[in-house]
Amino acid sequence: MSDAQQRIDQLVKGSDVVLFMKGDANFPQCGFSGRAIQILKACGVDPKAVTTVNVLEDDVVRQGIKEYSNWPTIPQLYVKGEFIGGSDIMMEMYQSGELQQVLGASPQ
Repeated sequence: MSDAQQRIDQLVKGSDVVLFMKGDANFPQCGFSGRAIQILKACGVDPKAVTTVNVLEDDVVRQGIKEYSNWPTIPQLYVKGEFIGGSDIMMEMYQSGELQQVLGASPQ
């Protein structure tokens, strides 16, 4: 495993909820990242409880996360070390109630 992959692995496993995104929770820098944050809020997750990783600040992580998950786009959500998906999958799971179950959160 490369240094970048090890770093990403530590990030993913170091927090219960990790979102690799463009920007951060307070200032998303693309529509999909903003939508991912809104979905988490709608699930009752406190944005402060989410570890966000701004891929725009680190090109190695930006490329490495795509290889780590074998998923080509950003944002990417991980819950308890498990890859969940991007904003489209998050929205589908939110609408079905599955995301709330995965997060162990109650809707607000």
